[in-house]
Amino acid sequence: MRIAVFTEVFLPKVDGVVTRLVRSLEQLQAMGHEVVVFAPGHPPESFAGFEVIRVRAVPFRPWYPELSVGLPTPEIARVMERFHPHVVHAVNPIWLAAYGTLSARRRDLPLVASFHTDVPSYTERLGLEWITDTTSRWITWMHNFAQVNLCTSQQMVQRARGSGIRNVQLWPKAVDTEAYRPDRADRAMRERLTAGNPDDRLLVYVGRLSKEKDLDLLRPMMDRLPANVRLAFVGSGPHRDELERLFAGTRTVFTGYMGGEELSAAYASADLFVFPSTTETLGLVALESMASGVPVIGARAGGLPFAVSDGVGGLLHEPGSVDDITAKVTRVLEDAELRERLSAGGRRETEKQGWRAATESLVGGYEEAVERYWSDHRPPGWRMALFGRPMKPALPSLS
Repeated sequence: MRIAVFTEVFLPKVDGVVTRLVRSLEQLQAMGHEVVVFAPGHPPESFAGFEVIRVRAVPFRPWYPELSVGLPTPEIARVMERFHPHVVHAVNPIWLAAYGTLSARRRDLPLVASFHTDVPSYTERLGLEWITDTTSRWITWMHNFAQVNLCTSQQMVQRARGSGIRNVQLWPKAVDTEAYRPDRADRAMRERLTAGNPDDRLLVYVGRLSKEKDLDLLRPMMDRLPANVRLAFVGSGPHRDELERLFAGTRTVFTGYMGGEELSAAYASADLFVFPSTTETLGLVALESMASGVPVIGARAGGLPFAVSDGVGGLLHEPGSVDDITAKVTRVLEDAELRERLSAGGRRETEKQGWRAATESLVGGYEEAVERYWSDHRPPGWRMALFGRPMKPALPSLS
């Protein structure tokens, strides 16, 4: 099958959306499919043997300068004509991926869209309340062009349906249990994350340092915890400078971005993973922590309860409650038996969730979109004939 992927984010940016996308691309390559990726900013020229088309972009300043807003270019049309995909996949259709949605319609092609980020919640946290309603309507409109819409947690499936998005189904969760595992723990990494105090207790957060992650909640938590408890922020983002000022004078380390074996060691070297965010559509970092044998203390909100079963791989706290997150952290740190049970339970759960099975489900979504589109296909109307560039139907072999 030939798949054209339009995404709002890609390497070298690292986040949960990019991780899911690159792991899926690796599996699609191993399964014999062909893919072209359209991505904004400065992505690599290829990934997993697939061509990556760099699309011109502008930073989303001043609200989120790390995010590049992709803009349409003539190169997109040329590549689409040459590649002639069987299906288009729009990953978070907002800007560039929304153009991918319109490109699929213009060329009379089946469409799959996937929902990874609760953008309306993010706009509120970034002080952009004035565009929240418009953004919600835009996202629903874009998704409803798709024959199949994929969400990364059951909670987000329900939210998408509740907002009027049709044809919604689950894209199963997955995590790399070979890269992330308990034996990646490293004494030198623990020294680094504790500022030279490896015998102290270590809490870690991995991910974007941005306003919508509710990381400010961890500041009063640190004030209430014993002096032998330390916190490490692994990652960076637009809120980093403000967080460093907020946590100045506390037992906190900011490491910046990590990747590969270094990141695996950071997860596995901690005692607990703290995750107060209420805007997650899944929380891939929570899965990576559990695969590393490190229990998660996370908010009972968004898609996180789909990633972390309360009492199995961690404990869930009331959203926004300093009292509850502090109590949960204290309970697990003081109860070695509970901590060991949560550690083993989290690892056991993640071992059931591989990328091959998740990608096979994704391919099933592609096949379903193709079948739905062509089984109910109507010849392009006059608007398509006038303004579109419909392609000759390309039907993949689904055997």
